Amino acid sequence: MTALVVRRAEPADHPAVARLTVAAYEADGQLKGETGYGAVLADVATRAETGEVLVAVDEATGEVLGAVTFVLAGTPYAELSGPGEAEFRMLAVDPAAQGRGAGSALARACVSRAAELGCSAVVICVRSGMAAAAHQLYERLGFVRLPEKDWSPLPGVDLLGLRLDLAGRG
Repeated sequence: MTALVVRRAEPADHPAVARLTVAAYEADGQLKGETGYGAVLADVATRAETGEVLVAVDEATGEVLGAVTFVLAGTPYAELSGPGEAEFRMLAVDPAAQGRGAGSALARACVSRAAELGCSAVVICVRSGMAAAAHQLYERLGFVRLPEKDWSPLPGVDLLGLRLDLAGRG
């Protein structure tokens, strides 16, 4: 298995990030009947202005395999985070590259970044009915359900709140 490197996305990565993010959401059935969210997912430059877009890259080929947007509370893409918390959104792995550890590497990088910045916790929301593998990944990392953070941005789109307490992590 080839080694992966997680780094901050550069503008040259944005087209690949846009393509793979939309492809991953489509493959998971998350864009059915949605109006406009595909365009939000594809707008990597705007996300990069107010958050950190991270990419998982195949070290041997330089191919971008996955991406995530890391944000702090109070920034435009933050949905759930409160004071002192970080959050990540739009975690996506190219459907052709799934199973290679890119999703896990990106989630771990966000947790590390939050700890580095002195955040107390990382919060995320996942779509109910999302692939079981994604839910298992977050469980393995220590995220726990926070039903009071559940919400619905659109009828029929139910998002579950998850939180990882960073107390005691260095």
